[in-house]
Formats: sequence, C-alpha cells, structure tokens
Amino acid sequence: MQRLRESPPPKTRCLGEASDIIPAADRFLRCANLILPWLNPRELAVVAQTCKTLSLISKSLTIHRSLDAARSLENISIPFHNSIDSQRYAYFIYTPFQIPASSPPPPRQWWGAAANECGSESRPCFDSVSESGRFGVSLVDESGCECERCEEGYCKCLAFAGMEEIANECGSGCGCGSDCSNRVTQKGVSVSLKIVRDEKKGWCLYADQLIKQARRRQNIYDKLRSTQSFASALLVVREHLPSGQACLRINIDATRIGNVARFINHSCDGGNLSTVLLRSSGALLPRLCFFAAKDIIAEEELSFSYGDVSVAGENRDDKLNCSCGSSCCLGTLPCENT
Repeated sequence: MQRLRESPPPKTRCLGEASDIIPAADRFLRCANLILPWLNPRELAVVAQTCKTLSLISKSLTIHRSLDAARSLENISIPFHNSIDSQRYAYFIYTPFQIPASSPPPPRQWWGAAANECGSESRPCFDSVSESGRFGVSLVDESGCECERCEEGYCKCLAFAGMEEIANECGSGCGCGSDCSNRVTQKGVSVSLKIVRDEKKGWCLYADQLIKQARRRQNIYDKLRSTQSFASALLVVREHLPSGQACLRINIDATRIGNVARFINHSCDGGNLSTVLLRSSGALLPRLCFFAAKDIIAEEELSFSYGDVSVAGENRDDKLNCSCGSSCCLGTLPCENT
C-alpha cells in the first residue's frame, strides 16, 4: 500500500502581512543603494569598512562617480582619469545653474549609483527647475525680445544696454523658445571633455575631441568689443552700474559648488579659451562663459588667463606658484594681491 505524503500545514499569515515577502538581504541592498549615493568620500570610506557587501557597493559607487563628474546633469558624461595616485574623483556639488551666495547650498547631492540600481524616484529632479532658475536670480521685470525666431546676430538681445560691459543673450522674458540660436551658453556642455589628474597642477580639464574655434559667435563678440568698453572676465568680476556711481562685485567661487569649468587651469600665454561675460535677458547676474579661441585638438588641456601679474606682486610672500608650463610662464598665479 502506497504511503500518502503529508502536506505541510498552511502558514498562518499575520494581519497586514504582505503576500510577497522580500528577503532581508534584498531589503538591505535596496536601502544601501538608496542611501550610499548621498554620502561624501569620507563617509563612504567609513561605511565600506563595516562589511564586505557595503565595501563592494562603495567600490561600485566610486567607479560610477569617476565615470561622470556632471552626475548626468549635462548632455555629455565627463569622466575622471587618474594615473598619478589613488584619488578616483574630485568631490563637489555639481550645478549647471547659478546659485547666489545668499541661497542655502544643498547639503547633499545624489551621485554614483547606476540608474537601474536605484530608481529614478531616488534622484533629485532638476528638470522641474524653472527656466528663470536656470539663468540665476531674475529681475522683477523680465523684458526681452519679441522674436518668434531669432536670427543670430540680429536679435536686439545681443546688443549692449547703456554702460554695460557684458554681452546679452535671449532669456526667460523673450518670446523665442529654448532652441533659439541666441541661447548658446544656456544649453550646457556640448563637446566631449575629460578631467585628468596632473602631478603638479592637480585636476585639469582636457578636450576629448576636436573642438573647432567658435568663429561666427566670436566675431559677434569681437565686433561688440570694438564698439564698446568690454571688460576682461575674471573670477572676480566688477560691473559698473549705469549710474556710474557704484560698482557691482561678483565673486565666482566653485570651491564647493560649481560645474566642470572649475577644473580649467590658468596659462600665462593666454590659453586656448576666450572668456565672455553674458547676461540672459531678465537675469540679474551674468555668467562667465568659455569659447574656443582657436581649434583645440583632442588630448589638449583647456586653459585661459586668470589675469595679469604685476612686477610688485611677484615678490610677495603669499604668492601662489604657477605650473602652467608655457614658454612665457611668470611663475606666479594671478590673484587680487598680485
């Protein structure tokens, strides 16, 4: 006679218990993938020492961070390359927008986990930023051009207003759309770049493709320079107000918060980038923009002149040594003291 197998007793389900039980290991990994991308390198190193699983996740995060400094906030990924030491990336808060000093800085920024590991709902949403927010602090009166389709070089937004030493572009107060040709600097990084570690200079920004000189756009700004007083764009910008009785000083500080331009180094020979101060219609603060001053080949470092160095400043004790390596290097980095 065949013995009947006894079926196991049915499991008693507690009140409110879900039918699909997630194993503890899966819950642990999900929590780790949600939390660890918000940590800074020091915190991530401490967590990595707690267990083997978190160590592997931390290593994966480090690799993902080194693949894109822009955190997917730009059109193109900007990777780190370091063959000098063990530092895989430079940590800072990335923003493609202006953040005035009066605004509280974001204490954390999601960075590192792959999109399929950590759902999109866990990432900060920058697409919801208003158009005026992309241009910085807006004026109360956001007046701009009424063009439905601007023609480059002919839109009134490109002209200087009054005593301004800053070029203008279309902005949030204009009738044209985001694809307007007079919004070149508002479309983010448009060429392939990479951040390379140098033994003397630290992190440097390099071209990862051939970058053609922005001849047509540069000709417009050259024409403006010939007819107006066009100030050189430095990291400390002073703009004379229309009254002529006051001066607006703008300090551009990317120590903690900035974009990929924070890695552009100084060159005493002027470098291969030209700097232009541009204000979008309706915005109070201008932006410091970089254009190729000549054709730049791949693997060439991007650089520009931080300013002039006076002879008296070269003998100061608090001067910063320059390592640009150009044939006309003065040995001292420009700053307000020099």
